[in-house]
This record gives sequence, C-alpha cells and structure tokens, in this order.
Amino acid sequence: MARGHGAIAHVRPDSPSLESWRARFSEMGARLDATPWDEGAMRATLIAHRPTWVFGCLGTTRARAREAARAGRDASKESYDAVDVALTEMTIRAAKDAGVQRFVYLSSIGAGDGAQNAYLAARTKVETTLRESGLPYTIVRPSFILGDRDAPRAGENVFGAIADAGLSLVGALGGAKVRDRYRSITGEQLAQAMVAIAEDPGWRDRIADGVDLQRLVR
Repeated sequence: MARGHGAIAHVRPDSPSLESWRARFSEMGARLDATPWDEGAMRATLIAHRPTWVFGCLGTTRARAREAARAGRDASKESYDAVDVALTEMTIRAAKDAGVQRFVYLSSIGAGDGAQNAYLAARTKVETTLRESGLPYTIVRPSFILGDRDAPRAGENVFGAIADAGLSLVGALGGAKVRDRYRSITGEQLAQAMVAIAEDPGWRDRIADGVDLQRLVR
C-alpha cells in the first residue's frame, strides 16, 4: 500500500484474530479476504480479483503442531506437509488458473538440493512445484528474519543476532558476499524487497538470495 499498490490480505476464516486483522488491514487501506482453504473456493476468489501478483508466505511451526496435539486437535493439519506444502501448492494452481503475472514465494536459505531438515525439504518441494508449474515466479531465500511476530520466535532473534556479529567480522575481512548471504533481515525490510522484486520484470523466474535482498533494502 505504501508503494501505491492495492492489496488484498488473506486470513483464514477460522482465525481467532480475524477481526483484529480486519481492523489493522483496514487502517492501512488494504482489503481482507477470508476465503476458506478449499481449492475451488480459492480459485474462484483469485479469478474474481485477478491480482497482478500473489505473495506466498504460508508457514507453520513444530510448536503449532505440538499445541494442536495438546488441545486434542489433529496435529497433522499443522504439519509442514499440510500447511507449507499442500496449501501453497493449492494457491499456485489457483494463481495459474487466474492468470497471475508473478508468484513471489517466500522460501528460505538452505532450500534446494541437499536440504538438511523437514522444514527445508518442504520449501524445496514447493520450489520444485512452482518452477514446474509454468506460472511466472520469483523465489526468495532469506536467512534469519528478525522483528516482532504474532507467534514470537525468540530463538530466531537470538541466533540471528549472534550470526550477525560473526558475519560483521567476515565482512570486515573481505567476505562481503558471505556476510550478506547469511545476515539477518527484518520482516519489514523483507516485505519491501519482495514488493520491489514483484515490480521488476527482470526478476521473473529467478531466485533472490540474501545478497540480493540486502542490496534491495540498502
């Protein structure tokens, strides 16, 4: 919205914070959409709105799965396969049918060949699906993402700060590319970079890593 674009923010219809998000997005001038996570419904919504870009930022955590299990809910619905993979792939298919001009996917550093854990394996699977979909895309691979979140991730803030301290030394010794590839970025900076990437047709069908993101927010 700050860059002069219209925006529609999707919030799941059963979110306990739905009305809070509605108020917050309204203050920004953005519209809120609460289409159910059903492929036919999502396809109909995207065809009706015909957005120029779709930003795929879905993700869950193992903590959410544990919380669901403790509450007696089906923990498998909060797994990486169910949320990070299945719901994002659903959105990719719906976006293609709607003629979206670019799908900007928030992945992670470490995704790709040789992914080391379940989270990165899920991101890798979505990246592969997106590249093979025929839908114009950009894949964004940041390192640590710092700042306030609705679901706090204290570990990421702590490890990001520790990593940044070491990377500053690496940069001072001539390793600027290594420093920028792995250094942290705030959520606001990441959002700014992702919009700039969507605006630039030169980013079509490419991967933006930490070096690119740091350059875009300087």
